Amino acid sequence: MSHSTRCAACKSLRRRCPKDCILAPYFPSNDPQRFASVHKIFGAGNITKILQQLPVHQRAEAADCMSFEATSRIQDPVYGCVGILSQLQQQILITQRELEMTQAQLAFYSAKQQQQEEAQQEKPLMAQSPVQYCDGPSWFYPNQQDPFYLDQQHLLPPGFL
Repeated sequence: MSHSTRCAACKSLRRRCPKDCILAPYFPSNDPQRFASVHKIFGAGNITKILQQLPVHQRAEAADCMSFEATSRIQDPVYGCVGILSQLQQQILITQRELEMTQAQLAFYSAKQQQQEEAQQEKPLMAQSPVQYCDGPSWFYPNQQDPFYLDQQHLLPPGFL
């Protein structure tokens, strides 16, 4: 007795689909490309042998693995799914390096902030100048000798008006 619709494997192989077809549960008729790619890489006989040698509860996972490997091998005939694994491993290494760099930067800025806080606590309270500048690079600090130095009263460079 055959199914009312043949599985993708039996359709592809142009044969009757028996009631106990080992390929039917894993290669349904609504996904013919899945069987086509697995058949192209492994061959129908090997697919059947592999599935027959496995316990029933492992067959679906084996069919999924064969499908993934076949699709990967068709897309990349040289490396197949190993190429994907290699790319993912590279991404992991790059991300680990970025994480290490970020952690180092965090440690540096935390130490710098702690050092500044300690310096503020040790500094005697004294009259502070009316203008305060950020702790930035040395080129940022204004120089009163510079012709573009903004004085506190006019906030314009000397001779600007």
